[in-house]
Amino acid sequence: MSFLTVCLNPTLQKTLLFPSVVPGTVNRTGSHRLDVSGKGINVSRVLTQLGEKVTHLTQLGGVMRPLFLSLCKDDSLNAEWVESDSQIRFCYTLITEADGHVTELVEESEPVGAETGSRLLEKFDALLPGYGCLIISGTKAAGFPDSIIPEMVQRAKKRGMTVILDIRGKDLTKSLCYSPDIIKPNLYEFALTFAPDLVKGNVLADDDCAVKARVRTLSMELCKKYRCRIIVTRGSQPVWAAGDDFFEVPCTAVQPLNSTGSGDTFTAGFASAIENGADFSAAIAEGIRCGALNTRCFKPGVIEEPSF
Repeated sequence: MSFLTVCLNPTLQKTLLFPSVVPGTVNRTGSHRLDVSGKGINVSRVLTQLGEKVTHLTQLGGVMRPLFLSLCKDDSLNAEWVESDSQIRFCYTLITEADGHVTELVEESEPVGAETGSRLLEKFDALLPGYGCLIISGTKAAGFPDSIIPEMVQRAKKRGMTVILDIRGKDLTKSLCYSPDIIKPNLYEFALTFAPDLVKGNVLADDDCAVKARVRTLSMELCKKYRCRIIVTRGSQPVWAAGDDFFEVPCTAVQPLNSTGSGDTFTAGFASAIENGADFSAAIAEGIRCGALNTRCFKPGVIEEPSF
């Protein structure tokens, strides 16, 4: 099986590990690394580590493009890209050992150039015949038309491809009419997309029982209406899933180091398993296994640390 992954928000990820951080002072560390990232890159890296054939499609521009492509080569990633006429963003992961906190500092992306969307769809159409599974992950940079992700889903489904979506908001709701096979938001993204009244700021407003009941009802309705299956990840808590019925799969207890990219690692593990014949619940369990392996690694979006 071969996989085409798409992410329209490429990232260079800086990860820094401190014993502790004192606000308002100079904090120094010798434990840091720079990696190519973005949700689709993380999915691609883990699929590659699992031995799958995968190509990643994105847009790139600016002075950091050679560095981005060089880091892809270091990770044995096959990256296809179109010119974006915009700089690649940086994001930062700050890990503090004293309290185990993982803090994400995220740059918003620059808007892509006016022709980027049409270039990307042209490249997408040229790539499609060689692949059996499409995975679209993450947000899209400003400047893309709202129609671009739904159009990709429609074109892939017309070819009979498996389509897995780890996206949210309008990108997800406008894609559902084309019956993607799997949608995989986390709980916050699911609520933000389908039950925004549950969200207050960056947290869910209601108690766990009320949230679970609401997710159960909504997910079963969505599965029936759009002929899809749904996975809702919840960090270290059991995964909720819906298809013919609603069920949960327990997570493995781990001592995490860096949880960055764990959701993407889950997606890769699940996609590899389901496309190689595993049933729905077994594929979810494989996603959980891969996500747990990622949390033990300093490098984001991997199931094993690099040997160099």
